[in-house]
Amino acid sequence: MTKQMYEAIVIGSGFGGGISACRLSKKWPNGQVLVLERGKRYPMYSFARTPHEMSKNFWNIPSEAKGGNPEDEETHGLFDIRHFEKMDAVISAGFGGGSLIYANVFLEPPDWVLDDERWPESCKKDKLTPYYKIAKEVLGARPIPTNNDPRRRIIRTERFKQVADSLGRESKLLDINVFFGNDFQNPTPIGVQEKNRYGALQTSCTYCGECDVGCNTHSKNTVDLNYLHVAEHIHKAEIKTEHLVQKIVPLNSQGNEDPDSQGENGYRIYFLDLTLAGNRLSYADTKRVIVSAGTLGSTELLLKCKEEWKTLPKISSRLGERFSGNGDFLSFVLKGKEESNPNYGPVITQGTDFNLFKNPDPKRAFILEDASYPSFGSWAVNFIPTPSIWKSLKSLLKDIWYKLVRAGSLYGRSGYLFQDLLANDISQNSSVLLFMGVDNSHGKMFLQEGQLNIRWTQKESMPLYEKILETSKEFYKITKAKLWFPLFTWNFFSKSNITVHSLGGCVLSDHPETGVTSSDPKTFGQVYGYQNLFVADGSLLPTAVGANPIATISALSERVAEGITGIEPDSGLV
Repeated sequence: MTKQMYEAIVIGSGFGGGISACRLSKKWPNGQVLVLERGKRYPMYSFARTPHEMSKNFWNIPSEAKGGNPEDEETHGLFDIRHFEKMDAVISAGFGGGSLIYANVFLEPPDWVLDDERWPESCKKDKLTPYYKIAKEVLGARPIPTNNDPRRRIIRTERFKQVADSLGRESKLLDINVFFGNDFQNPTPIGVQEKNRYGALQTSCTYCGECDVGCNTHSKNTVDLNYLHVAEHIHKAEIKTEHLVQKIVPLNSQGNEDPDSQGENGYRIYFLDLTLAGNRLSYADTKRVIVSAGTLGSTELLLKCKEEWKTLPKISSRLGERFSGNGDFLSFVLKGKEESNPNYGPVITQGTDFNLFKNPDPKRAFILEDASYPSFGSWAVNFIPTPSIWKSLKSLLKDIWYKLVRAGSLYGRSGYLFQDLLANDISQNSSVLLFMGVDNSHGKMFLQEGQLNIRWTQKESMPLYEKILETSKEFYKITKAKLWFPLFTWNFFSKSNITVHSLGGCVLSDHPETGVTSSDPKTFGQVYGYQNLFVADGSLLPTAVGANPIATISALSERVAEGITGIEPDSGLV
């Protein structure tokens, strides 16, 4: 138990939580703001890489898992993988939240997406533009540098542009939140370290392709290196990692728990201290709460408070509605005629527009981005038993035979043996296709036996997915590849999506009859039915945005924080 009455408690430390922590701790500094994050901190070179480390890099609390084995090891890893009918989700746990594994892209959606009637008037593009601008400056978004350094050439960027040109589509370099030094015009040499504008030490991008598994060199502009860094080190917010929030309870005027209260006297936040082996349950009191546990985390927490704990019964019945996977889809094209090298460079560098930004087709609007994966993954791929590996083994055996017959011995230089063994690798000429689009956003999150579940209306979005599959096949033909296929979850027996961009559930609206949180600028993001209870994360978004959503999540979160503090945001943070 913490006796202090905090000015604010922020639940979660992703984009919404990081922004909230920074802005609110500026208003109420020196320990008056508490951040509760379920995951761990990740200093430089602490992200998992070996198979043994990866085995412990998943979120697993046996008591949380339906049907889980209570004897399973508890792990507080980076990746939290959820399986639902027709839709799986990958989310992150750690100090920095989803920013630790995101693909860096800062991309504002087209105007027509926000003009959808489901987006309130206060959330139209012109209203959000100032907040997009501030977030972009803080996160340091910019395209990949281009200069005479040959190490800055990224082959797959060129390959995707060639395909776009062949299809009559437009490919553009995207703004990415990656550190290339503080001077955008004169990038810091690759691998050189320097402090960013907020005082956090970063490394000029090493082009390792490991963005999505945690950047060990801190070359990604994750929120622990900007918003959260300032919150903790300048404004002195209190940070507690490996603290898992369980429930939120309103207090009455005497400071006692009272589910009939509406937050005017503050809240009590119950959490588990996962660093303890014994009694883990504790609580802290606060005048206001900002729920920023991510789309799934925030919605699940509020659903439990409304339906299971009965501590927040007045939340709108719309809670959990309008879930979206943001049209996420992944395809693979193997062994194209020319090199692509999907293991080098930031994980995404360009975007090819398919009726999202130009000539919009609402049912088939998406963007194609050039995904990559770490080089250590290419070693595993290279030794999958495919025609390529048999070709390499054939060359190797042929070399050995010639050496034995001609030289009568295997002694001497043998580097060419390894060259032949590795020369026919699959990765070098392969491409990973990451699609995002405007799905129907009609999914619903709900509790089933105390666990979050999702009912995904996949059929309504099939025109989008069918067009994406058609485009994958066209990419395969243009690159003269040997094979293409969607991610393994989309197969003949079961067509299931995987999203890394879960959205919706606590959507902004003009009325509690149509949403969960207020779109009124004076109470922006406040949960209907309660005072001083706010949401700031991807769950606010009323629909898919087609573009990578972190720009919109950040803009909305900046607006939530401005409404709470009354302070106009700037990119200086201090």
